[in-house]
Amino acid sequence: MRAPRTTRTVERRAAVDGRPELELVRSTRRRRSASAQARDGRIVVQLPAGLPAVEEERLIAGLVAKVTDRARASQLDDAALLARAEALADRYVDGVRPVSVTWSSRMQKRYGSCSYAAGTIRVSNRLAGAPDYVLDSVLVHELAHLVEHDHGPAFRRLVARYPHEDRARAFLEGLEFADLRGVLPVPD
Repeated sequence: MRAPRTTRTVERRAAVDGRPELELVRSTRRRRSASAQARDGRIVVQLPAGLPAVEEERLIAGLVAKVTDRARASQLDDAALLARAEALADRYVDGVRPVSVTWSSRMQKRYGSCSYAAGTIRVSNRLAGAPDYVLDSVLVHELAHLVEHDHGPAFRRLVARYPHEDRARAFLEGLEFADLRGVLPVPD
């Protein structure tokens, strides 16, 4: 008896809203897994054939976000992140200076952390694809910990100097809600 024939279809979607061109490869050979990678200026998404449209679009959105976040994180080096933090410190946190500010791929639950004793700040690379005001808010929050170690009133006053703090907090709460509901993919 012959094995069933593998069917493979390819669909191209034009680049829109800053997202590169997509190449969707659907295969009957794939059963459960889906993957995506950047290739020649486009994102190639490999999917099982026959998925419901809603499930397929959810997978595509999550995989494209992963690839673009990874690409953005690799473009933003730690030196640029430190310079950004120092500019924010001058503007909102009385010029405090961290020893280092680095991207971290290991942070799965938090968006940032600060070791005030060592003067170091780490920022989750999950924020590489976030709007600038969100990244800036996390940096201001962690910079404020270099001055005030807890989340007391003095700390909250420092953080409140950043004019987009409430908007950024709402964005991050929305991310957490979407993650809890399974709308967003779990980061690598």
